[in-house]
Amino acid sequence: MSMNSILWALAYLILAPFIGGLMEGFDRKISARMQRRVGPPLLQPFYDVKKLLNKEIIIVSRGQSLMMITYMLMMILTGVVFFLGMDLLMCFFVLSTAAAFLYFAAMITNSPYSTMGASRELVQMMAYEPAVLLCAVGLYLATGSFYVRDMIAGAWSPILKLPGIFIAFVFCLTIKLRKSPFDTSTSRHPHQELVKGLTTEMGARNLAFYTITEWYEIVFLMAVVALFIINSNPLSYVAAVIVVALVYFLEILIDNSSARIKWEKMIIMAWTCTLVFAGVNMIILMLIK
Repeated sequence: MSMNSILWALAYLILAPFIGGLMEGFDRKISARMQRRVGPPLLQPFYDVKKLLNKEIIIVSRGQSLMMITYMLMMILTGVVFFLGMDLLMCFFVLSTAAAFLYFAAMITNSPYSTMGASRELVQMMAYEPAVLLCAVGLYLATGSFYVRDMIAGAWSPILKLPGIFIAFVFCLTIKLRKSPFDTSTSRHPHQELVKGLTTEMGARNLAFYTITEWYEIVFLMAVVALFIINSNPLSYVAAVIVVALVYFLEILIDNSSARIKWEKMIIMAWTCTLVFAGVNMIILMLIK
């Protein structure tokens, strides 16, 4: 394990919440402009978290706090393992484990709204997990390794061999980011609904933990997008930043131009996209090996 990898992991640990918070701030600002509103300040997400941390703690379920802390730690571990250049497949397994703790945190309250949101979160996991796993397998077939440090050391960007898998991953990224039309478990924007799905019973500190963890997750997911672009050429990092910015803007555009659909259609659309784009890409990749 190189010193460079350790520095990247430390940078993620320290800077990811600030970068993720700024990205959410840009999300709100751009969304407001699309709706012909001025929108909140760019730093509004940080103000919201500060307010939540200062609120009086009302315990709905003592177990929920433990679940939320575990959810945050597992999400941080996911990013640290990724930026250390370790096994990408293990990163995705830890990511799925983190999502399971979020599900338990919502279910443990016995609130009907929270339980319904948790059930829909489970359905969302079923929708996007095939694309996430095929992403790891495809990157392995394209680069010959599951290790992130080997994937970024190649002479060519993996996307040249994995355009279909990249499309499927970006499509399912909308589900993972809980954006319209796939924000069935909860919405990222408070103006879209009065009852906030799986976060309904998360108040004060627990909701702050959830928000900060989401910032860590945004940075990790965008890093996976960058993984398709980065190679041994230093200029590829610049290209990766541009692609990440375009992908994130695309997600905001979709979020503001789509109405929520039912979970049945979400699964059909996600699995169809995964099968058509990622599946065909995998078959072609195996045939040319």
